[in-house]
Amino acid sequence: MELAEPCAHCAVRDRALCSTLSDDELAQLNAIGHRREMERGETLLWAGDDSVVCGNLISGVLKLVAASADGREQIVGLVYPGDFVGQPYVEKAEFTVTALTEAEVCLFPRAPFERALDDHHAMERLLLQRTLQALNTARGRMLSLARSSAQEKVAGFLLDMAERAGTSACRAVPDGPLTFDLPLTRGQIADVLGLTIETVSRQMTRLKVAGVIALPGGRAVTICDRDALQARAEAA
Repeated sequence: MELAEPCAHCAVRDRALCSTLSDDELAQLNAIGHRREMERGETLLWAGDDSVVCGNLISGVLKLVAASADGREQIVGLVYPGDFVGQPYVEKAEFTVTALTEAEVCLFPRAPFERALDDHHAMERLLLQRTLQALNTARGRMLSLARSSAQEKVAGFLLDMAERAGTSACRAVPDGPLTFDLPLTRGQIADVLGLTIETVSRQMTRLKVAGVIALPGGRAVTICDRDALQARAEAA
């Protein structure tokens, strides 16, 4: 079976859950899926609604949001290209999934995708591994929020964003300073890190004054001294 055109040119084919499939199997899976382009601020799933779709994020960044009892929203996770979004075997969506940037998602109806998992055990195992990895990441984030200083939290967050920036980041010269756009506002960063927006802004300014980062404008950040940023993220 010839590999379907969208899959043949998929930017995350080697990183997404379906990377475990052969070309024939991938073409079969593609027959039940479709691509959806999302605008910034558009919601894919609402917490509490029927969990009807799941899939792979091809481009952009999504946020996972939980609502507290008093109605406030808390960002509990971010989804990057190559990550899986949605929850198979769950009847109701647990989190609201919204695009932080323009995004493209390869979506599958949940029930047919569950049947595909039953037929392709390697993909099922990879989903389990990534689910456990996400759980460990969430536990690590809880520990960080409890123990890390504001400086460590902000520095660690910028390092993670730089690593996730991928092809959207740029350097003027090889091995030079890395520049990328943050997908979150400072208020959203504060929500993720358990800080106030004033504290996030203050820490960003301190890093800038120290020459560790530069802030060219808008949401752009330049990592001028990665080693120094790493040291601040790991400071005792």
